[in-house]
Amino acid sequence: MTSVKLVLKKVSPQQMFMISAILVNGGNYLYNLLLGRILGPGAFADAALLVTLLLVLSFIGMTFQLATTKFAVVYSGDVWIAFKNTMYRYAAFFGITFGVLIILFSSQLQDIFQTRSSLIFVLFGLAVPLYFLMSVNRGRFQGRQEFGKLAATYQTEMWSRLLLTFIALWLLPFESGIVIALGIGLSFCFGLFPSGIKMANFRSNFHLTSTQLREVWVFIGLTAGYELTQIIINNSDILLVKHYFDNYKAGLYSSLALIGRVVYFVAWMFVMLLMPTVIQKQKDGEPTKPVLLRYVLLIGALSATIVIACSLMPEFIITVMFGESYLPISGLLWKYALATSLFAVSNIFAYYFLSLNQYIPVILSGVLGLSQVFLITFFHSDLAMVVHVQILAMLILLFAQILFFFASNKTSASRRDNDINTKEV
Repeated sequence: MTSVKLVLKKVSPQQMFMISAILVNGGNYLYNLLLGRILGPGAFADAALLVTLLLVLSFIGMTFQLATTKFAVVYSGDVWIAFKNTMYRYAAFFGITFGVLIILFSSQLQDIFQTRSSLIFVLFGLAVPLYFLMSVNRGRFQGRQEFGKLAATYQTEMWSRLLLTFIALWLLPFESGIVIALGIGLSFCFGLFPSGIKMANFRSNFHLTSTQLREVWVFIGLTAGYELTQIIINNSDILLVKHYFDNYKAGLYSSLALIGRVVYFVAWMFVMLLMPTVIQKQKDGEPTKPVLLRYVLLIGALSATIVIACSLMPEFIITVMFGESYLPISGLLWKYALATSLFAVSNIFAYYFLSLNQYIPVILSGVLGLSQVFLITFFHSDLAMVVHVQILAMLILLFAQILFFFASNKTSASRRDNDINTKEV
């Protein structure tokens, strides 16, 4: 017992969070794998749709989280209290608004995505406000670098969803999509447990100035724009495939996407550490480029390893993870992993520049995200073509991000030279 305590003391909060994040991603992955194995390709398409809709809506949740992260570093004292309470009010308002819209249009959503029931969207809409409030909590912990509490909220959400969903599938005589929607909603309740919203005062005596509010809204707007482009890039293919193909093919594609996105899930752990680190270094006047290069190398090496593994043994990977019924998709596995890897590396560049208040990469991602949607809309004769157009779009996106990085460095170097020459004169 003593030796365990000594080991834990040597582990930094950042390392502890990384360990926790690996466990959470593993648990979420297991959740999807078990659903795929138990339900089969047809029913799994509806389950994957709910998970994808959650990821789609996460562009607002992540906006709240990243904005809270940034200003938790920048603000302190009464200004921080005013900002924090403002974010909780915004989260509650947008959460209720989007939840009501999802419930009102549940029948239309059923028709668009060819699901078995509209009730799954009603249950999903009821859970949305909890998700947004949970996102503000996470941003608070992330910005203040309280990685233990941040890890706890991810752990409680993941474990509750994993356990409650499969217990309910075993015990309750409901359609699987309804059970999965219930599990997602209940997991948000558990995700609030580490802190709840007791630290939020919706009618606070502290208020942000007009200048501070403008600064907050500019960041929220730009971050929401970027998060939306990420969601479009990372999830539009599943939604479009669900619309254009039958449930069997949509289920096969969902399994392909889940396996191929391993690198993206792991890359996200590094992004969670990247943003507060870069913001703090910029605030302290320290160089930030070494941080970016370190994370790019890590994600690049990880991506290459996964793509190679998917190309050498696709049948083995698919059989182990989902079963033989999903083998028809094996030939596309390494190609999808390549598309996801290209996106993951370009994502590191984009979040780095977003941390430094440079927003051209947001525009680049938006343009390429929309181009991917248009390409899939017009070129979807089979699943292979859907994957090929994504590789093309992600190659262009990564190339554009790298060009901007070098152009930005060249501009910064020129400014430094000018400043030196001005001082000498």
